[in-house]
Amino acid sequence: MSDTPSSQALPACAPDPVAVARQIRRIASASQAVWLHQEVARRLAEKLEPIKLRPQSWIDWSAFSGGGLDVVQAHYPGSARWVVEPTTDLAQASERLAQEAGRRSWRTLFRREAVPVFAEPVAQAPWLPGGVQMLWANMTLHASTDLPGMMAQWHRHLAIDGFLMCSGLGPDTARELRAVYRDCGWALPTIDFVDMHDLGDELVKAGFSDPVMDMETLTLTWDSAEALLDELRTWGGNVARGRHPGLRTRRWREQLIDVLNRRLKRPDGRLGLTVEVIYGHAVKPVPKAHLGPETKVSLDDMRAMIRRDTRSAG
Repeated sequence: MSDTPSSQALPACAPDPVAVARQIRRIASASQAVWLHQEVARRLAEKLEPIKLRPQSWIDWSAFSGGGLDVVQAHYPGSARWVVEPTTDLAQASERLAQEAGRRSWRTLFRREAVPVFAEPVAQAPWLPGGVQMLWANMTLHASTDLPGMMAQWHRHLAIDGFLMCSGLGPDTARELRAVYRDCGWALPTIDFVDMHDLGDELVKAGFSDPVMDMETLTLTWDSAEALLDELRTWGGNVARGRHPGLRTRRWREQLIDVLNRRLKRPDGRLGLTVEVIYGHAVKPVPKAHLGPETKVSLDDMRAMIRRDTRSAG
């Protein structure tokens, strides 16, 4: 993974790198992606419809927790897929999932070829030197302790004119839960999720062009506070630096369940929680040479410019 900011420089609402690493290890032990990630993947895939470019190859970034394999392959059945995980724990989980699928494949008529799994940083990329035509990163925007570094990795793996599809949780997610904790004087229950306009700015800083950010608000419901808390834990848990530093007592949990049952109850008797989902799309443009008395352009950038000009002339 890329270097993370110093923990002393992070605000209380920022993700704690140590807590994030611990939650990633727990998520990697699951059997598959949580249903929310699979549902967001389905919605993100719907945004592929108006895109004319048909990628010959694509990277499934953080594939194990993203849960987007089936919906993307339905759009691009002939495209070569590469799995790149941001951590070694998730890479091992993806390899385990691939092995399990391989053992089951002889029972089916449709056998998927084994896909190599890589962990960042990728030293020897097997795809074409110019990069892939699409990078798919479902439910990743909120899960990184170094968002600029992750976006730089995405940019590096994409070919010129290749495009990015990404998603994550927005700032309205769990607003009801944060209000409960604030009113009760408790420490933070979640990190502060990044606004989609700030994410668009970060994509531009990373070298992408024409970022298109979109959002939608979902209301999820449960029949009890216990079911709600169990569900939230599968999503990754609380990684805010300002979270309660130690273990909670049984008495505190009983108090939490009681207040959630009262404060989050809807007219239909179920408990509701807001989830804001942010979607992003951007393109890797042709690199621009900054002209001056002496201008230096890398060989790879020069080749990319020539290829682009040749296609335009044709």
